[in-house]
Amino acid sequence: MAEPWLRGPIPGMPAMIMPAAHALMQAAEDIPRAVEGLTNAQLWALPGGAAAVGFHLRHLAGSIDRLLTYERGEMLTDAQMAQLDAEIEDDGRSADELAREALAAIERGIDAMRDTPPGIYLEPRGVGRRRLPTTVLGLLVHIAEHTQRHVGAIIATSKVVRVPSNAASA
Repeated sequence: MAEPWLRGPIPGMPAMIMPAAHALMQAAEDIPRAVEGLTNAQLWALPGGAAAVGFHLRHLAGSIDRLLTYERGEMLTDAQMAQLDAEIEDDGRSADELAREALAAIERGIDAMRDTPPGIYLEPRGVGRRRLPTTVLGLLVHIAEHTQRHVGAIIATSKVVRVPSNAASA
């Protein structure tokens, strides 16, 4: 099957944001393949000091939620800030559970892209405590590029942690 960006228009998706939605669709297809069968030790391994696959999955999901908060013109809650701080920790969930959480967040991102009227794309939004300037469109596009960045790390790190330690040094 062709990659999402080669499958044609997404029903109901504004053309301006469709490439970002396609990127999220690709991420949603890549994640389950990358994490399938990872043990908890592999999920939280830090190969060469790199971030753990578990962190990337938790951060990806949390980041989408936080960026959608800014997209709505809101500030983060204390609960969202606490979640951000906890993303680096093993919370006992399996790779499959964390992948499902990431996929649900990606679906919320795609829904937001579909539901956001193009007429507000250029409305200003502020990010973080300093309310750094961006736009609704900037946030929606950043959801896709940030997600893709972490999915790339998930794919690469998953491959590294699957290699037996004696094979890695050979």
